[in-house]
Amino acid sequence: MSTVADTERALTDTGYLADRGLATAILVALQLGRPLLLEGEPGVGKTMLAEALTQMCDAELIRLQCYEGIESSQALYDWDFPRQLLAARSMSDGGEGYRGLYTPEFLLERSLLRALRLGSRAVLLIDELDRADDEFEAFLLEFLSDFAVTVPEIGRVSAPDPPIVVITSNRTRELHDALTRRCLYHWIDYPDVEREVAIISMHVPDAAGELARSVAETTARMRSLDLLKPPGAAESIDWTRALRAVGVQSLRQNAELGRVTLGAVAKNRDDLRRLDALMDELVHE
Repeated sequence: MSTVADTERALTDTGYLADRGLATAILVALQLGRPLLLEGEPGVGKTMLAEALTQMCDAELIRLQCYEGIESSQALYDWDFPRQLLAARSMSDGGEGYRGLYTPEFLLERSLLRALRLGSRAVLLIDELDRADDEFEAFLLEFLSDFAVTVPEIGRVSAPDPPIVVITSNRTRELHDALTRRCLYHWIDYPDVEREVAIISMHVPDAAGELARSVAETTARMRSLDLLKPPGAAESIDWTRALRAVGVQSLRQNAELGRVTLGAVAKNRDDLRRLDALMDELVHE
């Protein structure tokens, strides 16, 4: 891919509709070999983009799901203790051919080490980094700077070529400047109505037309209500599938079935009650 248009077409072929700004960020990140930091509200397609990149680049997706308390050893490597124990027993019983307990044959690769081994053949998704602690974020700084780590018992492991790295954040906390400076940054916003109609139509082909448009327009109005958990494009797709499952052809013509399927789009009890009370107004506004 040498142009933004090429990148947009390649992503579309995987089922991901990217706007020009996102396609440009992806192209630049691939050309420069820099990690791509994506921020945005939940459900706008950050994780799905990494999956699309995996298809587009014919690579292997390696996902590191971050959470509070995650440690570097859980993301990097571990040792196969049961096999080490068997080897130690074999040695004590006079077994031959034993070369030591801390050798590559006993090493269990976790996400980061496997990404280094594969290099450019891997797409490394570091998902929801904002959930991790400051200590883990600091550990990632060295990894992203050199794309190399040191395993004390084995030595330094470096990538032949840097893997494609996608980092996502839902902004539950601010990431440190030192990390963001190492990345190319892009904010993914909610799609406009026309793009959301296209997204829904791509993922739910039998809903193309009136149903896709009515769902996209209604969902856009929901996002203006300052809900606790505004629906993303993923929820729009789920809601459309739920409506098709109960035989709805147009949300405007059957607001009642829209009301009883709100569980596909509202993920909070207070939001659900509010949307239920406003359904007629939202659908027919």
